[in-house]
Amino acid sequence: MALATRTDKRPSLPRTVWDSTVGKKTVMAVSGLLMLAYLVAHMYGNLKIFFGPGTFDGYAHWLRVMGEPLLHYAWALWIIRVVLAAAVVAHAVTAYQLSRRDRAARPTKYVHRKARTSYATRTMRWGGVILGLFIVWHILDLTTGTVQPGFVPGHPYANVVAAFHEWWNDVVYIVAMLALGLHIQHGFWSAAQTLGAGSKARDRTFKTLANLLALVLTLGFVAVPVAVMTGLVS
Repeated sequence: MALATRTDKRPSLPRTVWDSTVGKKTVMAVSGLLMLAYLVAHMYGNLKIFFGPGTFDGYAHWLRVMGEPLLHYAWALWIIRVVLAAAVVAHAVTAYQLSRRDRAARPTKYVHRKARTSYATRTMRWGGVILGLFIVWHILDLTTGTVQPGFVPGHPYANVVAAFHEWWNDVVYIVAMLALGLHIQHGFWSAAQTLGAGSKARDRTFKTLANLLALVLTLGFVAVPVAVMTGLVS
């Protein structure tokens, strides 16, 4: 009698990691840290607007010639964009899936909310939604210029000033940056715990660093629209 051949296959290691809760939390933590590194660099670049149009526009041009002659024009920038987009998608998908698993594990709501749960923790989900919508708006406003009537390609300084002359755009941007600060405040500390860097001895240090990063990034990003509104940058 011929032996029956097995048709079932064991899942691959990447699939096993992805399907596990620990794996999803790790993907979420790593993607979050990648985005955090980008935000620090992005904030630093934004602050160059205080040195005038020559410096700001020159920095924007450098981003497109970065890596030349090894890379062609704007290739490095597009590589960064693709990696960032992948990180955003991975972060959003794992956050959604982990949220569904958490709800499935406790189908009935808690009678009393935990007293020690911070405001940042309770608003992580909605903060993520706000930031996701803002990313789309920000690209359409200052990258493609789709929603900005006076957008002029190749003139980032003028485009930023024109965008933030609209008070409602300032409100949208500032609200999004406040949501970003709350997201980082909890997210950075949570990522440290997920990746095994946290401990009782280092817990206070990571929380302090999370608060500092959230404060610096929020103030750094908000400084630009406030400067345009007050005429400091014009």
